[in-house]
Amino acid sequence: MVEKHLQRFSQTLQTNKPMATHDLEEAAGQSHGRDGGQNSSQWVLESPAPPGIFKATVDSLKESFSLRNYTRRPGLELLESVFPVLSWAKGYRIGMFKKDLMAGLTLASLCIPQSIGYATLANLDPQYGLYTSVIPPLIYAAMGTSREMAIGPVAVVSLLISSMVQKLQDPSANPVAFRNLVLTTTLFAGIFQAGFGMFRLGFLVDFLSHAAIVGFMAGAAIVIGLQQLKGLLGISHFTNKTDVVSVAGAIWKAVHQSWNPYNFILGSAFLCFILITRFVGRKYKKLFWLAAVSPLISVVASTLIVYLTKADEHGVKIIKHIKGGLNPSSVHQLQLNDPHLGEVVKIGLVVAVIALTEAIAVGRSFSTMKGYNIDGNKEMVAIGFMNIVGSFTSCYVATGSFSRSAVNFSAGCETAVSNVVMAVTVILCLELFTKLLYYTPMAILASIILSALPGLIDLHEAVKIWRIDKLDFLACLGAFLGVLFASVEIGLLVAVGISFVKIILISIQPGAEILGRIPGTEVFCDVHQYPMAIETPPALTIRVKSGLLCFANANFVKEKILKLATEVDEKSDKVNGRRNIQLVVLDLSNLMNIDVSGIASLEELHKNLISKGVELAICNPRWEVIHKLKVANFVSKLGGKVFLTVGEAIDACLSAKVMAVI
Repeated sequence: MVEKHLQRFSQTLQTNKPMATHDLEEAAGQSHGRDGGQNSSQWVLESPAPPGIFKATVDSLKESFSLRNYTRRPGLELLESVFPVLSWAKGYRIGMFKKDLMAGLTLASLCIPQSIGYATLANLDPQYGLYTSVIPPLIYAAMGTSREMAIGPVAVVSLLISSMVQKLQDPSANPVAFRNLVLTTTLFAGIFQAGFGMFRLGFLVDFLSHAAIVGFMAGAAIVIGLQQLKGLLGISHFTNKTDVVSVAGAIWKAVHQSWNPYNFILGSAFLCFILITRFVGRKYKKLFWLAAVSPLISVVASTLIVYLTKADEHGVKIIKHIKGGLNPSSVHQLQLNDPHLGEVVKIGLVVAVIALTEAIAVGRSFSTMKGYNIDGNKEMVAIGFMNIVGSFTSCYVATGSFSRSAVNFSAGCETAVSNVVMAVTVILCLELFTKLLYYTPMAILASIILSALPGLIDLHEAVKIWRIDKLDFLACLGAFLGVLFASVEIGLLVAVGISFVKIILISIQPGAEILGRIPGTEVFCDVHQYPMAIETPPALTIRVKSGLLCFANANFVKEKILKLATEVDEKSDKVNGRRNIQLVVLDLSNLMNIDVSGIASLEELHKNLISKGVELAICNPRWEVIHKLKVANFVSKLGGKVFLTVGEAIDACLSAKVMAVI
């Protein structure tokens, strides 16, 4: 029977690749090699041991902290790596400054009203939004690598801080304690962000997948929008909860009791004005500045209307006093001995991840348009450091804003100097103009925030995610519904949980595929994806579709391979009246690493196949994999059947059988 199988194999080889008996003898005499005596399988077996964990960790830390051997001007190069401004400032010209000046002034006209509005969204006094638009942009201009990103408070982070910190301190009952916890949260958020950058832990940010962020942003936009109805309707008492049911219930109750129509009329009119100018700016690119300055125009015009008509005496709610002057020190306000410190640290971690995700997404978007790259780790360090310093100077968490960065980009900014111009303009506002904002209606701040929310809802991207990956869409939907009907943190946990489930499902059920030779080539591909690929009986070639063979999936992979081998063998038995599998070749080219459980599963697979009279060979194992297989003595159990390619494994093993019969 064996002779018949081998004879059939010889005929198969002659059909797919002409090979006479003397060719097989030559192949056997060359110990499976095709290089004139050089045994290619030895290249795999005699590879040096991979670097150990300690060396890999040390090398990673050296790279993280840029501890290189500088051959020229080591001090200057180290400073330039920490402060990129020292590098690009050398080529800065007056023409570039003119563009940055105009971009910065345009940016400030949008930043000032938005910052005041976002501070109220965070349940802080209005001046804290302006403070956050001074120190962080100045630090980022020196340490950041993006030219277009505008730094300051943003809606989503403001909502996060408000919704999470208010569970520890009520901002209405004890605003000072609430503010101190917000500043402490900012400190820890900055520490986490800087740590991610210095230790190259940016992959932690990626646990919030793109799909999860899309859903989270959309849910947060709806919640923020509903909360702004408090200012738009002039409601005095409102719920502190953020879920849509509680907010909608509070609005419904207030509408039937204590809302003021003048607030609604004023806010709605200027909301329409802002949206119309935005539409005009998008349609006519040269009028982009109109959309940028419309919030400031709305603030000035509405303030004059309230002042001249004395609308505040008729129920229109106004900002009243805004504390002027430069950022005061807040070091003494940090609550490092607070009983809620553990919770504050957790909130800082969540806020840090969300803020980094938004900033890096914004930076990469605009750098791609301009054709340059940003350094993700330097961005994390810069954003972290600016928030650490910001917590000492009365700022809450700042990050990159997409809407303001888009204005900065459209205004023609050349460098981060536009952030400096914006910060200086905000300083002038704090010093000179805060008293003029006394009569600014709260409804205008609500309309400014509402006008920025449509950009957070990306229906096109959600549809695209649905078409590409249903599990990703489930994470997107989970984040959206979690934020909408539970809370911001629940939405994030749901999204991350679904993402982890997806990873686990992929890792524990990696699957395996049968390979066949593409006619006229030495290429082996999946026979289902490439129907023209020809299987090579009596050899069965299987590739494991996983980067890791470990305790979680080892048994599943073993059973899958045995099942495939049994199915193919039974199929050939029905067709030809005899069993056909004599050799199983495992292509390990996809396998990046293996653990003890994985090796044990390979040993069990080998024993099961041997008991059925089938040999096992492996080909193209990666560095770490072959090293562990040698240490575990699995290679010796295989009889050295380790090869560089699938073709060599098939030809060498089966030609050896032919020679044994001959």
